[in-house]
Amino acid sequence: MGDSVNHPDHYTVGDIECIDAIKASMSEEAFRGYLKGTSMKYIWRYEYKDNSLEDVRKGLWFLNRLREELDGSDNN
Repeated sequence: MGDSVNHPDHYTVGDIECIDAIKASMSEEAFRGYLKGTSMKYIWRYEYKDNSLEDVRKGLWFLNRLREELDGSDNN
């Protein structure tokens, strides 16, 4: 069974994960906005889900990815 938070099986086709394809299709600023918005989405709705802890973990995953993107930036 795959990791439903960090590497969902259904988000990988061949050798590329969906998140990497999304990043490749956007500007740096747009990708950061996507990460921020997606994190907010998971945190916003976690109380209404059957598996609220999983949604919090997913929100944190996107927030951590945003942190990584900012850490790798020259604009710190």
